[in-house]
Amino acid sequence: MVSTTYTCCMEQLATPTNAGMPAWTNTQLIVFRFLVAWFLLYIFFNPNGILPGVDETYNFYIVPFHRLIPWIGQHILRLSRPITIFTNGSGDTTYDFVTLLLITFLSLLACAVWSAIGRRRPSYTILYYWVVTILRYYLAITMLSYGFAKVFKTQFPAPGPFRLLEPYGESTPMGLAWTFMGYSNGYNLFTGFAEIIPGTLLFFRRTTALGAFLAFIVSLNISAMNYCFDIPVKLLSTTMVLMSLFLLGDNIRRLFNLFFRKGTTSLHIVPRPAMPGKALPFILVAVKCLVIGYAFYGSAWQELKTWKQYGDRAPHTPLFGIYNTRSFLYDQDTLPPLQTDTIRWKQLVIAGSPTYGYASIKMMNDSTHGYYSVTTDTVQHLVAIKKYSDSTKKWRLHYTWPLSDSLTLWGTRFSAGRADSVRIVLARYPIDRFPLNARGFNWINEFPNNR
Repeated sequence: MVSTTYTCCMEQLATPTNAGMPAWTNTQLIVFRFLVAWFLLYIFFNPNGILPGVDETYNFYIVPFHRLIPWIGQHILRLSRPITIFTNGSGDTTYDFVTLLLITFLSLLACAVWSAIGRRRPSYTILYYWVVTILRYYLAITMLSYGFAKVFKTQFPAPGPFRLLEPYGESTPMGLAWTFMGYSNGYNLFTGFAEIIPGTLLFFRRTTALGAFLAFIVSLNISAMNYCFDIPVKLLSTTMVLMSLFLLGDNIRRLFNLFFRKGTTSLHIVPRPAMPGKALPFILVAVKCLVIGYAFYGSAWQELKTWKQYGDRAPHTPLFGIYNTRSFLYDQDTLPPLQTDTIRWKQLVIAGSPTYGYASIKMMNDSTHGYYSVTTDTVQHLVAIKKYSDSTKKWRLHYTWPLSDSLTLWGTRFSAGRADSVRIVLARYPIDRFPLNARGFNWINEFPNNR
């Protein structure tokens, strides 16, 4: 029975359905009109930036909405605070939720007007094909961009010095998820290809059903992670789930029959409408090849460059590492390691790239006072450490590395209008000594190593 069912499905995937579709019900017509308006408006406000010119066009036409959306929030929704933050690393800002509300309202309005004008229309077979095509490509490109970001490990980099030193309880749920994902190269590859494969299948009409089914499963898992770990991509991931269901269409019922009822079934392929002329089909195929090629090139090449510049394969800042203080001289006085001392360092952590270094200084009472920028001159062996929030607090230090595990800093500390001399000797703590980095993979475990 399973073999017969599989054969029927593959035969159906190989032979598109060309028979005309029957008239739709009123409910189908109304739901279709609303979803078409909603999905197209969502893409309008959230375009993919992979294809050339998309970002530039978006930055041009979105400007009026950066004034309209805050106005709606202030004068119609009466929000307690004005909207001043737009879509950034978070896709779940107040601006995004108000935009979603605007999209829903405009879709309802469009559906009502459209239903009044086209109430005698029996179906929208041709429009359905083109809407499905648009959603296929949008979802496919989105899946590719996120998939390659995992394959090249730019979305979830390996835990750095700051993350390794941070106690579990002080991390945010999102930070915990990023640490979990960033630890394993293998799991990133697995989840990356789990997105790339359905994204690739969605580019082709004959494999749309399979691609949409896989995309639904993957997007549902992404949404669960976003909701459960408070990752601010909830709106996009939920929309990806809805798009996958829309692309499945009637195949949802067919798959339900396949998995939960006796008998055989076949998957439906959206028929391609007749194209006028002989040249147009060839032109569309050429455009399709260019779009797919550029989607792969744009996603993979961009992530590869990011991986080499900022990812796990990027070069570190020259003094990268974790350093524990051995001795601290301040104005020729040796400061003992007392928890009440407000000047002596307990630990220095330096991370980042050669062009963008940053540091954290832990004091003797285990407090940290924000982050610092680090600029290193490897020729003159100088390092400048400056606090981001207060530029008057800075250090201009010479450095030497007499031993592989030791760093000596000496120079001037500037704070509160004073300039004091310091000499600090620090011991480097190997990052690979952390159990998270040292454990590795083991086929045999006599006992669970759960720490």
